[in-house]
Amino acid sequence: QLQASGRGLVQAGGSLRLSCAASRLTVSGLDMGWFRQAPGKEREFVGSISWSGGIKYYINSVKGRFIISRDNAKNTVYLQMNSLKTEDTAVYYCAARTGGVSYDVWGQGTLVTVSS
Repeated sequence: QLQASGRGLVQAGGSLRLSCAASRLTVSGLDMGWFRQAPGKEREFVGSISWSGGIKYYINSVKGRFIISRDNAKNTVYLQMNSLKTEDTAVYYCAARTGGVSYDVWGQGTLVTVSS
C-alpha cells in the first residue's frame, strides 16, 4: 500500500529525494513517518509529518538537512535529504499511522548509499 522510491548512490554532501506513494490507501488524513535501518543496526525513526503538513518532527541528526513534505492531492509523501553524510546510508521506509500511536502500514524500503 506504500511504495517508497528514489533509491540511489550519492556522494557525501549531495542530495536525494525519496517519495512514498500510496495505493489503496488514502494518506491525506494520516500522519506519516520516515524511518531508516542502517547495516547492522536497528530501525530508527527519522521524522514525521502530520496529516495537514503543519507539524513536523525530526531526529537531531537530520535536523536542518532533511525535509519532509507531502502532496495530499498526489497521495504522496517526500523526504528531501540534503548535505548527506556517510552515516545516512540505510534502507529508508515510509509508514502511515492509521489508528493509534504506532505506525501500522509500512512501505517496502528503499536503499540510500552515501559514499565518502
